[in-house]
Amino acid sequence: MNYKAIGIMSGSSLDGLDIVFAEFQEQGGKWSYEILESACYPFDENLKIQLRDAVLLNALDYQLLHTSFGHYIGDKVNQFIKEKNLEYQVALIASHGHTTFHHPEKKMTAQLGDGAAIAATTQLPVVSDLRAMDVALGGQGAPIVPIGEKFLLNEYEYFLNLGGIANISVNQSPYIAFDICPANRVLNMLAQDAGKEYDEGGKMAASGNLHQDLLDRLNGFEYYKKPFPKSLANDFGTALIYPAIASANIPVADALHTYCVHIAQQIAASIEIGIKKSSFKAGGKLLATGGGAFNSFLIEKLKEKLKLLQIEVVVPEAGLVNYKEALIMAFIGVLRWRQEHNVLSSVTGASRDNIGGALWMGQPA
Repeated sequence: MNYKAIGIMSGSSLDGLDIVFAEFQEQGGKWSYEILESACYPFDENLKIQLRDAVLLNALDYQLLHTSFGHYIGDKVNQFIKEKNLEYQVALIASHGHTTFHHPEKKMTAQLGDGAAIAATTQLPVVSDLRAMDVALGGQGAPIVPIGEKFLLNEYEYFLNLGGIANISVNQSPYIAFDICPANRVLNMLAQDAGKEYDEGGKMAASGNLHQDLLDRLNGFEYYKKPFPKSLANDFGTALIYPAIASANIPVADALHTYCVHIAQQIAASIEIGIKKSSFKAGGKLLATGGGAFNSFLIEKLKEKLKLLQIEVVVPEAGLVNYKEALIMAFIGVLRWRQEHNVLSSVTGASRDNIGGALWMGQPA
């Protein structure tokens, strides 16, 4: 079977809307893919502020933003289709939305970007609310990307996404994945303190110095002691980690340097604990994607830490680094369309594997 679908990702780093048009082929239970077109549409400053502060809105204004962001996503998809000459080629759209509230312990998660609004704007079938079913079944609702890694990128032992939050997947049976620590969301906030959108290539971090006292404080947060499965809300980084760094009152370059070391340490520590418990395989290759894979200083520190565990860090070509999550959102949508499991309970802790996503039929009957 052959499927051509659009996947959409709005990450916690608030850099923009990632859109991928991909073709998926299934033959005898084996899947292959090709990214045919891709683009990132940056958020303007006003929209960034709206998304960042959405958790502060009253109920009505939150719902109005949910609707308006859905229409915005639909408009961007229409623009993408027109720019890439994809009219009448797209069978399905899958949109992750923008995560605001995430409280799996209360069986609740929320992503902005109304699927009905996207479907109405594009006149195409849309799958949205990808995490909700898993959370309702007692799962973390995160990470959900591992289903795509398992079927599309099976040659690696580990998968690391360095997005707004750093999360890892372990390619084994049962499949394991969890959130490790905040990453680009906090790094970008620190870079913005120096008047830059982000620390390009990790150059500022590389020029800074390590502050051991701050590093020890960061490593002491209770979340890092919890066993997997576990997941993080964005406010762990914005409301706890960033203020802890800011209170140290150190130069931005030093803060970036120290936080990059913290990220690398937490990734290595998570893997080492898994190996010691015989949960994870020792050695192998780790595929690093997400915007943080372009941070040379962070990758350097990560390679230093993981070399001790005989794990090779692989950074793929830029297309997969930038658009892996959007690609897998499209794949999750295809599985939902086929009414097949698209979220793994071994990853999330839900009571069973599940078929996540609400389906909105944008075209007339």
